[in-house]
Amino acid sequence: MKKIVVTQNHDLYPDQIERLKSLGEVKFYNDLAKTPEEWLERVGGFEIICSGKFGLKQKIYELGDVFISLPFVDIGWIDSRKLKERNITVSYSPGCNRVAVSEWIIGMMINLLRDLPKYIGVGSLPKHTLPEKTAGLAKKKVTILGPGNIGSRVGKICESLEMEVSYFKKGDDLLKSVKDADVVINTLSNNPTTQGLLDKKFFDSFKNGAYFISVTSSQIYDVDSLLAALDKNIAGAAIDTGQIQVGDTDDPFYQRLLKNPKILVTPHIAYNSDTTARVGNDMMIDNIEAYLAGKPTNLVA
Repeated sequence: MKKIVVTQNHDLYPDQIERLKSLGEVKFYNDLAKTPEEWLERVGGFEIICSGKFGLKQKIYELGDVFISLPFVDIGWIDSRKLKERNITVSYSPGCNRVAVSEWIIGMMINLLRDLPKYIGVGSLPKHTLPEKTAGLAKKKVTILGPGNIGSRVGKICESLEMEVSYFKKGDDLLKSVKDADVVINTLSNNPTTQGLLDKKFFDSFKNGAYFISVTSSQIYDVDSLLAALDKNIAGAAIDTGQIQVGDTDDPFYQRLLKNPKILVTPHIAYNSDTTARVGNDMMIDNIEAYLAGKPTNLVA
């Protein structure tokens, strides 16, 4: 039987645990390794590895002759050339987070345009003066960068809210696609063609009063240019810091955005829902079954 290790608590459902046990001899860890070195010790001697990013990201190229199944989407940091050199096969779970992340995007868009954080739980307001009007979503123009799993679902929800939706895809004129938008939503995948794409010219091309929302790695956008634009033409932003360790509020990048009052920032939690756990873990196990059947799917190539 194949030796399988689950390196941390993945919120596996009982049926998912039984599925894994049916595929081999399984070792389950229910906590996160304290160091990358501890993670490496956990996976030693196993042929199939189910893992989150911590430890894997730091130590993956110290492995060899293994199959790794990932219950998440972000693989832009993986060097496929090095995988081949080490005979490492990796499968991931594209689209597993589409429901949760699209919900986060819509929630943040409503918060930004309606300025709801200003009024939620407010203790007092000036007497005899009506609060300043906020922007509704209907008839607003939204440009979605990347019509993939998340972007296409966000677009459908925006259409149901009576927004005017357009998409930027590879080959389009980036600056032209966003210049008239009231809201720009970045759902681009992190890869060599997108890294650094959203630069100073990009943010300077926004019309006055527009908003920027991003759920991807900061490798795609120039944070200095974004912060500068927030002092000029961009009215506000919502960022889920997708490149940091989940929940790490001490991360310097997160702290930098947290200090800006025009940014609604969360510490890489946009994906974090029961739906994502169910779908991501199912896909992780599906990938193992496909690998054992000699027909691997969702490969990092």
